[in-house]
Amino acid sequence: MADNKQVKELLDAGVHFGHLTRKWNPNMAPYIYMERNGIHIINLYKTTAKLAEANEALAKIAASGRKILFVATKKQAKDIVAEKVKNVNMPYITERWPGGMLTNFITIRKAVKKMASIDRMKQDGTFMTLSKKERLAVDRLRAKLEKNLGSISEMSRLPGALFIVDTTREHIAVKEAKKLNIPIFAMVDTNSDPREIDYAIPSNDDASKSIEKIITSVTDAVAAGLAERKSGKDEDDQEAPKKKKEAKTDKADKPKKKRVAVEATSVSGAPTVSTSDAKAKKDATESAVLESKSETMEKAGLTKEEE
Repeated sequence: MADNKQVKELLDAGVHFGHLTRKWNPNMAPYIYMERNGIHIINLYKTTAKLAEANEALAKIAASGRKILFVATKKQAKDIVAEKVKNVNMPYITERWPGGMLTNFITIRKAVKKMASIDRMKQDGTFMTLSKKERLAVDRLRAKLEKNLGSISEMSRLPGALFIVDTTREHIAVKEAKKLNIPIFAMVDTNSDPREIDYAIPSNDDASKSIEKIITSVTDAVAAGLAERKSGKDEDDQEAPKKKKEAKTDKADKPKKKRVAVEATSVSGAPTVSTSDAKAKKDATESAVLESKSETMEKAGLTKEEE
């Protein structure tokens, strides 16, 4: 029932519309339901299954604390992706994909740091010491960097996954991610190749309603993963003081046990003597006393009878 309801929602959003039959990619055949008026129709039951699989994987990645980079540079998807992804605090690219964004990430990070250094200049007053011409040049550079890289300024390392809208358009991003073994999630239309994608979601990647429907579902899954991570952290924070307290108690108990053992071995400050040792000592003392008495009698010149 839930599947039928979701399929109905996808149908209303126009997710089922593919490209013209002459533009299709044969590798998309398993996801095509039929052909109508020269247009391929996508099987929405398969879309629902693939979307659920992708959402589960994305939630796990978000819960692990890694970033998911969203890529959508086409006009219909720009604003939708920027609005939805901002809510879950994930990086996104909605302008031109900068070549080497993943494979040459160190250089991209330098450009982001340059943007941060310009901001510091404005805060500490250094910016105002520049000439008017230099200030205009720096402002233009800052605006350009903000436009292309502003959304990834907080991404300090390579992302844990990529989510792409229209893999045919973003083929460079796909190649870079494949080279670095970064998992790829993508909306795949009938003119795209799903073999290059780890989690392909067969859907219409041209209509804004369709894009919004899929992106909303995906960002909800990411938000759920982040909430799970946050709740896990809160539990760990609550358990940490208890564990610390238990560890302190164990440390405090260990010396006491040692002290009790020492007291048991020596009550009067000297080690205790066993019963067998005491008996042997007594016998030795008695034999020594008898020998000394006989010797005394011999010295006196007395025998047993005279005595």
